[in-house]
Amino acid sequence: MTRHLLKLSDFTSDELRAIVLRAIEMKKSGPTRNGVLTGKTLAMIFTKNSTRTRVSFEAGMAKFGGHALFLHSNATQLGRDEPIEDTAKVLSRMCDAIMIRNDSQADQEALASASRVPVINGLSDLHHPCQLLADMQTWFEHRGDPKGKVAAWIGDGNNVCHSWIEAAALFDFSFRIACPKGFEPAADIVAAAGSHVELLRGASFAANGADVLVTDTWTSMGQEAEQQRRVTAFADYQIDAALMTRAKRDAIFMHCLPAHRGQEVSAEVIDGPQSVVWDEAENRMWAQMALLEHLLSK
Repeated sequence: MTRHLLKLSDFTSDELRAIVLRAIEMKKSGPTRNGVLTGKTLAMIFTKNSTRTRVSFEAGMAKFGGHALFLHSNATQLGRDEPIEDTAKVLSRMCDAIMIRNDSQADQEALASASRVPVINGLSDLHHPCQLLADMQTWFEHRGDPKGKVAAWIGDGNNVCHSWIEAAALFDFSFRIACPKGFEPAADIVAAAGSHVELLRGASFAANGADVLVTDTWTSMGQEAEQQRRVTAFADYQIDAALMTRAKRDAIFMHCLPAHRGQEVSAEVIDGPQSVVWDEAENRMWAQMALLEHLLSK
């Protein structure tokens, strides 16, 4: 059966840990060109702009001796309303895997249902599993196994937050979410994580004694018309130096980028010694290489 990664919970805890540990190993020793990705082709479908997702997948495939094809909806038949299932049937006869970055989890599920090859979610409206593979790799590298530890999310209950919620259950850590009313994560995703997740209003309560503080932009792509309302709503949800002092002394700061200094995070935090965002960004490439190897070796 063809395996897909459309959300983190599509894989077991053991599989995810193995992928993260493999990513760490490859980062230390370098990838091999005689592995499972040599001569393979990854089709990358984009309907949303990207820096890290595109570069990390392209660079990763190149390092492994494979090839990545950049397919923007404006320059393909997808932009002319070709059914996504038809696109899947064609691409999966020519390519070895498909990555899609778009606005619709439902469209990704439709693509996967018609594909002969693995489909990877490079971001959707509901989930960002590749980001969490990189985040977990970064946590392992800097502070060891997340099991039994505490992460605090300060900000919007968005797609990245949803994937952090799933990660909490799968990697067995506690996840506190501090967000203003009306910006909570999806209730069904929270419920599925059970006691691993706690919703709070105050950022300081969430940060108390945490091992990791993490956030994302207050205004994501497609929400630009809401920017002023969001800036007002999230005014008390910035991760700054004072909030970092509420966490553990050796706590680390994460952000999936792009960041807006002076909004969701202060410059002194993201550019300071507790920030691991640049390792986190690089780890998108290593984690995705390990993911592709896992998917295509089955």
